[in-house]
Order: sequence, then C-alpha cells, then structure tokens
Amino acid sequence: MAKIRRLIFEINNLNKSYNSYDALKLKKLDIHPGTIYGVVGTIGSGKTTLLNLMAGFDTQSSGSLLYEGKEYEKNWLGRIKQNKSIFSSIDPKHNGINKTISNYVSDQFPRKKNMIENRYFKNSSFKHLWTRRIDMLSAGELNWLGMIVACECDPRVLLIDDYGMYFNTSMEKDFRAQLIKMNRSLGTTIILSSASDMYLKYFASVLIFLDHGHISKIRTGNSRGNKKDKNQRKKSFPNKKRKYYNRN
Repeated sequence: MAKIRRLIFEINNLNKSYNSYDALKLKKLDIHPGTIYGVVGTIGSGKTTLLNLMAGFDTQSSGSLLYEGKEYEKNWLGRIKQNKSIFSSIDPKHNGINKTISNYVSDQFPRKKNMIENRYFKNSSFKHLWTRRIDMLSAGELNWLGMIVACECDPRVLLIDDYGMYFNTSMEKDFRAQLIKMNRSLGTTIILSSASDMYLKYFASVLIFLDHGHISKIRTGNSRGNKKDKNQRKKSFPNKKRKYYNRN
C-alpha cells in the first residue's frame, strides 16, 4: 500500500475577490511540512493575499484551504481563530494595535522581553523604537519588527511577507542564516514572499511564481542544486553559534 504524503497546507480552487476584482485564483497548491517555499510576484500578483489567507487574517471567497487536513476554526462571529502554530510577520500590524513595541513583545514573549530588548534594541540604531506605538511605525520599521518576532518565536509554520525588501546585504544574510537554522533544527515550514527571487532562490527549496492571482510556474530553488551551489552557500554562511529559545 502506497504511503500517503502528509500536507501542512492543501489548496483547491481557492478564490479571493474584493468586489468585482479577483485578487487570487489558485486551482491547486500543496505545501509540505519542513520545507522552505518562496512565493514570487510583483505588486498585485496575490502573494500577500495568499499569506494572509494562510495566516487566518482573511477568509477566502470560495474554494478550500486546509491546514493539516482541516478547515480553519471560527468563533461564533464567524471570524477565524488565530492558530498558535502559524505565525506571520504581518502579525504586529494585526495584533499590535494601540500597543507599543515593548508591550507587544511582552505579550508575545513574557519571559524573553529583556533578552529581545538587549539583542535588537538597546545598543542599536533602533533603540528609539522600543517605546513607539506599532501603528506609528513606517512600513520598513514594521517589516523589521515582524522579522525579529518571526526569528524569536517557535511556530510550526512561519509566513514572511516582502522578505528582504527593506534589508541591506548584511541584515539579509543574518536573517537568512537564522531562518535556515530554524528550518533545519526545528523542522519549521517557512513560506516567504518577495517581488523578486533575488534572495529566495538561494535558500528556498521551491519557488512559486504568481501573476495576477494565478500560478504562472513552479520551480526548484538552488537549495536543491548541485555541489557548487552548496559550497557557495557554505562560504557565505560560516558556522555561527546562536542560542535559540522556545516560545512560551
């Protein structure tokens, strides 16, 4: 008897419309656990819409989106209950309303607040943001905060929108190394979106290209490439000892 392959996300005939505009129309897409995916597309391609649906921040207009074989739970108002196993870098925008970064981090990581402040804020150019309200952050600052929280949490699924858009080369390499280590050591399924594959092609196993809400092509990333690719990545990312904490 053939072994059934387990899926973490299963999409069939998924459609998301805003009035008469179809933002997303996907016939079929399977996401396997423990894999890094890159979703590539320009503005209006549907990549952010897809991640919002996966995160449970929005509901589809029609079709099926299953997480581990089940539909998303809803409360008595019909709103999707946030699944603690899924974390999105867009979370601060949705769940940090009227909170300062300090308060938001305290809510998310009550035992790690001081460590996060010391690591990312205390002695850096972002020190002034610690007491700023999240709804007062710029798009770049909000993206940076989402990446920090993403790297410090321990979800089964990590969704990151607009990866690398606001990074310089050094910041991108540091976050990339953390994501790769999270995937390899914890088996985290990671789905990242970007307007180009400039960064994603170097560490995503699968690249999904979207165009006007449709999948235009799916390709294998360089992380499954030849030995030359692997040797290049080893040179780019020397071994670094970094302590990881479990989210409480």
